[in-house]
Amino acid sequence: MNHRSILNVSVLAVLALSVMSGSTIAQQKSLKDQLVGTWTLVEAIDVRPDGSKFNPWGSNPLGTYMFDASGRFAQMLIRSDLPKLPNRAKGTAEQNQAIVAGSVAMYGTYSVNEADKVITVHFEGSTFAGFNGTDGKRTIVSLTADELRTTNPNTSTGTRADSVWKRAK
Repeated sequence: MNHRSILNVSVLAVLALSVMSGSTIAQQKSLKDQLVGTWTLVEAIDVRPDGSKFNPWGSNPLGTYMFDASGRFAQMLIRSDLPKLPNRAKGTAEQNQAIVAGSVAMYGTYSVNEADKVITVHFEGSTFAGFNGTDGKRTIVSLTADELRTTNPNTSTGTRADSVWKRAK
């Protein structure tokens, strides 16, 4: 082999190793680091104890889930078909009921159990006051750069809540 061939092979080997190292480093990123950012709701399905499914947030649910690097989160789930009121303080009883039943917002802190793939959220505040001061657990079913799938086996309604989120761009 001449010097030029040896140099070409060496350069290719270094490039291959650097690409492989970058992949390995990316794969070693913690779940918490992978969660950080803003996610938008794609699908939310509740599963009753008998196995039947329904979507409590309607056919076109709206929502966002935000995780920051310091361990804080905020989440909102909203039905897309809520009554549109010109003044939120002057809805009818039926309109107000639909809005309360069709939306929830919460915020607080979170931690991630890497081994069990569980996100524990500590609710500091929520539009559903029953959450305030409590913890909730969300199991990570799958997590890629662009998609987060979670399940909550113990909702306040007695169902299992499965959700799909896509990373906001």
